[in-house]
Parts: sequence; structure tokens; C-alpha cells
Amino acid sequence: MEDLSWARGVQRITAFTGAGISTDSGVPDYRGPQGLWTQDPTAADIFTYDRFLADATVRRRFWEVFSGRQGEVRPNVAHRALADLEASGKAVRIVTQNVDGLHQKAGSSPRKVIELHGSLTTASCLDCGERTTADAALAQLPTEPLCGCGGPLKPSIVMFGEYLDSDVLSQARRIAAASELFLVIGTTLQVEPAASLCGLAADLGARVVIVNRDPTPYDDRATAVIRTPIGEAIPAICAELMS
Repeated sequence: MEDLSWARGVQRITAFTGAGISTDSGVPDYRGPQGLWTQDPTAADIFTYDRFLADATVRRRFWEVFSGRQGEVRPNVAHRALADLEASGKAVRIVTQNVDGLHQKAGSSPRKVIELHGSLTTASCLDCGERTTADAALAQLPTEPLCGCGGPLKPSIVMFGEYLDSDVLSQARRIAAASELFLVIGTTLQVEPAASLCGLAADLGARVVIVNRDPTPYDDRATAVIRTPIGEAIPAICAELMS
């Protein structure tokens, strides 16, 4: 494991997580070698808001793909290490691009987890706004999941072509700005405006540490760049932060 001397004396920690932290839980990423969009480039279309609105076939395919990514998905050692770090008394906030809810399942306080792109646990009707669980929507497959009013159901996530919730983004920016350590885990830092949080933290003097298999646009601004697998690196980093 790399030198972790940068972890000494740190109190305010932001973990900024992407799809890479959940791959060890069996959740495929999007852009990696085995990623959903790498294996099937056309799959990105079903995450586009305008396409989702316009085409019932796209909506049904989205729910089918989502159903295939479900199953017994459990938090892995990296999720649990971050939860243990919070439990140790450190000031830890998690800002995640993920919609899988695994940080909360691992024991991180829900109020300390900011879900930038929403959550796949619920859905809402595009016509009347009624909310339901994603499980209830999935139970309607192979037909298109519909609300009781007959309107189409959309998962409670931010799709391509939609804006992030301004209040959620503002909260994430405040957290990034207050960080002493901005720990990037398993994200290519290519999706904006989420990725700009890394630059904001760096501009305001945080130590930026990037744990990711592949290069990112922010590597040259980082205090450390770690290519060690996430399942090894994050428990080691969290142990050092707690020492």
C-alpha cells in the first residue's frame, strides 16, 4: 500500500463515491471494461430523460435493465470501512453519484449521505406525481410499470438531460468546501457538475486523494493517486485515518 502520511491529522473528511465502489458488491459500473455502456453502447439511451419520456419501449427496457442489476446486492468492505470511520467519531460526509443505497445499508448515517443522482429505491408517476417503491414498479414487468392512474412510472434518479436538484447540489458544495480531505473513490470524474466538487475542494485547500483504477481529469491536482483495488485501499486508508 502507498504512503498514507497525508492522512495524519485529518478531521473533516468527504468521501466522494462513484460506481467503482460498488462493483465488488456485484453492481456493474458503466464505463469500465465490463461496464453496462461499454458492453452495450446503446444502453446509455435508456438513461436519457427525453427518450424515457417519449418512448414506452425505452421505459420498459430501463426497468428491465434495472431489474437485472438487482438481486441480493450487499455492501462490501469499502462501504463498511467508511461506515466504521464515521462510527469512530471522525466528521465524515459521503457525497455519492451512486443510486444503489449501499452506503446506508452499510451503516453510514442517512443524513450524512448526499445522493447527487437520486435513488433507485422509489419511483414516481410522470402524470400525477404519486410515489411508490421501485419493487412495486418492477413487479409489473414484463409490461411497462404504470401508476394506478395509468401514467408511466419513472425511477427517482437524475437522468441525462435533467438538472441535479439545486438544494442537493448546494449542500454537496458546502460539504466539499469544508473538507480537509476530499477522498475520491471509484469515479472517472467525468460527469458534471458532480465532478467539479473535486476542483472546488482542491481550490479551497483540501487534500484531494483519488482512489480509482483509471486516470481522471483531476489526477494532476491530487495529493495522492492510488491505483490499488478499492476493496484493499479504502479499509487501509480508513484504518490510518482512525489511528
